Amino acid sequence: MGSAVARCVERGEPVLLARVGPGDLAGIARDAREAERLGRAGLHSYLVVPLVARGAVLGALRLRRTRRRVPFDHDDLVLARELAGRAAVAVDHACWYRKEHDTALTLQRSLLPHRPPPRPGLEIAYRYQPAGAADEVGGDWFDVIPLSGRRTALVVGDVMGSGVAAAATMGQLRTTTRALAGLDLDPAELLHHVDRSTTGLEQATATCVYAVYDPGRRECRIANAGHLPPVRVPSGGAPELLDLPTGVPLGVGGVPFHTRAVALRPGDRLVLYTDGLVEVRDAPIDSRLEQLLTLLADSGSLSLDRSCDEVLGALRDDRGHDDVALLIACAVDAG
Repeated sequence: MGSAVARCVERGEPVLLARVGPGDLAGIARDAREAERLGRAGLHSYLVVPLVARGAVLGALRLRRTRRRVPFDHDDLVLARELAGRAAVAVDHACWYRKEHDTALTLQRSLLPHRPPPRPGLEIAYRYQPAGAADEVGGDWFDVIPLSGRRTALVVGDVMGSGVAAAATMGQLRTTTRALAGLDLDPAELLHHVDRSTTGLEQATATCVYAVYDPGRRECRIANAGHLPPVRVPSGGAPELLDLPTGVPLGVGGVPFHTRAVALRPGDRLVLYTDGLVEVRDAPIDSRLEQLLTLLADSGSLSLDRSCDEVLGALRDDRGHDDVALLIACAVDAG
């Protein structure tokens, strides 16, 4: 870095050399080769202005004049400071958004299950993808919870909002759900208690599907809190959106939830997902859900992992403005 730039950054003040002489080039250029090039180009006036945002110097704006013979003056300095100020704010915002994104993503990933344990009567595959937009990592989550009697709870939820607050709320709701799951509550009753726990949370509104699979009964008992409906893919049959009472999102309060039993026999699949998979700005939700059903029908003979990848590859926009959580469970003979 040339000494003029170093002096500008160190002091946080502009450096104006209205007339550049041969002896000044060494203090402007980064090295001897650049000094030689600047001399050949006819550099005769030089101005460097600090990029300052929130009291911190982020860099410097260098301006060099070669063709126009008029030197930089006070008016040029005022304009350069205005340009540098706007550039510094833009750089600072970009750094802040990146830091916010990385913090939220790290927090969210630390709170999600890394690899669910094997469960009796179930094979499970899952995927999580963060939002493509830097500032919109949010509160999508999934979980696989061992219960008594060889049963398994399957959970997918989505906290409304984005950023660190949404990720933190997701962690609290996931922890609460796991704690309540150990009490063997009916799914609707569990959602009722999770709903009550949202009081005082910064971003307290979330949607959630909570399902309990019993391999002995070969059925799932499912309750929905304002979430998109799960998909059941019968072995050898056409995928279908489950007709469940939609319920209201967690955090609304005062509205009861309902549980419905759904048969899930060996070979059948249950697909839980968040709205980032199917909601886009340029297509109606109904057509996207139909596309999801078609993809699940076409991938029915594939492994669960391949099916997850096929669905995400076809539906997920890498620039999407929402997270995606996808959980596919297949009933197998428990033995």
